[in-house]
Amino acid sequence: MRFSPSFLDEIKARLPVSEVVGRRVKLKKAGREWNGLSPFTAEKSPSFFVNDQKMAWFDFSAGKNGNIFDFVMETEGLSFPEAVERLAGEAGLELPKSTPELVEREKKRAGLTEVLEIAAAFFEEQLQGRLGAKARGYLVDRGLGPAIQRQFRMGYAPAERFALREYLALKGATVEVMCEAGLLNHGEEIAVPYDKFRDRVIFPICDRNGRVIAFGGRALEKDVQAKYLNSPETPLFHKGSVLYNHHNARKAAHDKGTVIAVEGYVDVISMTAAGFPHVVAACGTALTPDQCELLWRMGEEPVLCFDGDRAGRKAAYRAIDTALPLLGPGRSLRFAFLPDGQDPDDLARSGGHDAVAEVLNAARPLVEVLWTREVEAAPLDTPERRAALHRRLQGFIAEIRDETLRGYYRDDIRARLNILQGKAPNQPQAGQRRPFQQRTPWRPGRPGAPPPPQGYRFSAPTISASLAKTAVFARSGGIPAREAQIVLTLMNHPALLARHVEEMADVEFTSRDVASLRDVLVGISADDHTDHLDIRRAVDEAGLADVRRRIEAIAVVSTNWCVKPEAAEADAETALRQALALHRRARALHKELKSAEISLAADPSEENLDRLREIFTELTALDGREAVLENYGLLSGRLAKGL
Repeated sequence: MRFSPSFLDEIKARLPVSEVVGRRVKLKKAGREWNGLSPFTAEKSPSFFVNDQKMAWFDFSAGKNGNIFDFVMETEGLSFPEAVERLAGEAGLELPKSTPELVEREKKRAGLTEVLEIAAAFFEEQLQGRLGAKARGYLVDRGLGPAIQRQFRMGYAPAERFALREYLALKGATVEVMCEAGLLNHGEEIAVPYDKFRDRVIFPICDRNGRVIAFGGRALEKDVQAKYLNSPETPLFHKGSVLYNHHNARKAAHDKGTVIAVEGYVDVISMTAAGFPHVVAACGTALTPDQCELLWRMGEEPVLCFDGDRAGRKAAYRAIDTALPLLGPGRSLRFAFLPDGQDPDDLARSGGHDAVAEVLNAARPLVEVLWTREVEAAPLDTPERRAALHRRLQGFIAEIRDETLRGYYRDDIRARLNILQGKAPNQPQAGQRRPFQQRTPWRPGRPGAPPPPQGYRFSAPTISASLAKTAVFARSGGIPAREAQIVLTLMNHPALLARHVEEMADVEFTSRDVASLRDVLVGISADDHTDHLDIRRAVDEAGLADVRRRIEAIAVVSTNWCVKPEAAEADAETALRQALALHRRARALHKELKSAEISLAADPSEENLDRLREIFTELTALDGREAVLENYGLLSGRLAKGL
C-alpha cells in the first residue's frame, strides 16, 4: 500500500523518536540528544544516539540509521506497511484507505504544492525586476539586502489585478487550483477571480520540510486596509499549526539548544541577519497549542520575544493561558520583553547582536510573568483583594495537568504570597499544619510511633461482596466513583481536608474534573473553612458547581454513607485512608498494564500474556473492593441514633 508523504509526516510529528526507540533501548539524556546501547550489536559503551529534532536515530556500532519506521522494521522484522500501521495506531491516526478519492486528493495536494512553488518563483522574479524597485528600496531601508532576500525567498506581487493569474495560466494551472491554493480572491459576488496579493512584499511560508504552502504579504502603501495579509486556510495551510521559518530554524535550534519565537516575518528575518538563526514566528495568530508543541520539539524552554508595548504584553499573557495546561517537565516557556516602543526588528537594526542578546538573556520564567500579570491586574490593599489574587492563582495552577509540576507551582506561588504578606517564604498559611517536609507519615513499627487506632488494620483490604455488587465503585458520569468518594469525603469533613492537604496535593487522579476540584480544595484549605457548606460555596465560586453536583450524586447510594457530613470523623478518615490506598494501587496497576501491553506487542510470548492476564484480573477485582474493618462504622451508627 502506498502512503502519502503528508500522512507519514504526520505520524513522525506525533511520535518523538525517543519515545518509539525507548521501548526497546534504555535511553539516557545526553545534552540535546539521547544515547544508549545498540540493539543490534553487543557493546558496553553507548554508540546509539537519538535526536528528536532531526527525527532520526544513529547506530555507529552497527552502521545503521533512520527514522521511526526504519527502527520498527529493523527491530521487529516488519514490512514498511506493517510498521506504518503499527505507528499510525500509536499516533491515533486511522490508516487511509486506498480509494480513488484518496488518490485524487493526493494528486490535488501535489498540484497545489506545484502551483505554490511556481507562484513563489514568480514573486521572486518580480522583486528583482523593474516593477520591484519600490519593494527593494523598502527592504534595503529595513536593513534587508539582496543576500537575505534570496535566503528567505522574498518577492513582490505586482499591483495589477491579474498578473499572477495570467502567469500561472500560461504554466497550465486552472483557476480552480489557484483558488484552492489561496492565490485568488473569489466568491459568489466576484464574477472574475483576481490576484489576492497585489503591490505587496511577499514572504513565502513553508512547512517543516521547506515546501511552500502559503504566503504572507506586507503592503507598501500606507492607506491599505490590511498592513499584513496571509493566505487563507487551504488543504496545505492551517495557520495555527505552522511556524514561519520552521524549516530553517530546526537545525539551528538543535545546535543552540533553544528556539526563539517572535511575532512577525520581518522580525524573524532581522533577527536571523543579526546572528540568531534559531528564530520562528506564528503566522498571524496568537500562539496556539499546536505551535507550542512544535516549539517544544525544537527546544525544552523556548523564549517568546514580545514587543515592549502594551500589545506585546497582552500577547505574552495570552500565551501563558494557552501554555499552562500543556506544561510539564522539560516543557516550559520563558518570556523576553523588548524596550518600550521597539520590536525585534527595531532592536536588531539599532543595537545589533549584543542588544538582542542582552534582552534574550534577561528572559523571565513563565511563573514569574504569571505572577506579575495577576499582581498588576488589580489593587491589593484589602484582605478581600488579596484573597481574590490567591483564588485566581490557585485556579491557574489547577490548569496544569502534570501533577508533579503542579505541586512545584503551588509551592512557588505559596512562597510569593507569603512574601507579599510579609511572612517568611516557607511559612505555613492560615489553616495549614507544619510544612510538608516536616511531616513524617505514620507507619506501624516506626520508632516512637503511637499504637495504631483501635480497629485499624494495616493489612491489605478485603472484598466486601455486598458492596462489590453496588454502583459505589462503578464509574459515574465519567468520574471514577472511588475518586469521587475521596474528594467528597474531604468536602464534607473540613478537619480531614486540613489534616490531609499536603498528601492530597500529590495524589494522581485519572479524572481531570476531580483533579480540578482537588486543586481548589487544596487552595481553599488555607482559608480555614470550618463548615462543609462553606467549602461547597467556595467550590461553586471557583466555577466547579457542575462537577460538585455530579460527585455529590454518588452520596445517594446508601452504602456510601461515610462521605456524608453526618458520618463520624473517625469513620470518614478510616474510609478515606482505605480509598486512597486502593486508588494508589489501582493507578500503579494501570501503569503496569500499559507496560505489559507494550511488552506483549513486542514479544507475544506465553509469559507476557500470563503477566497481562494477572494484572487485568487484579485490576478487575480492585474495582469492586472495599475495606472490611473491625468496629468500622460503629461510632457513626451511635451518632445516628443519638447515643
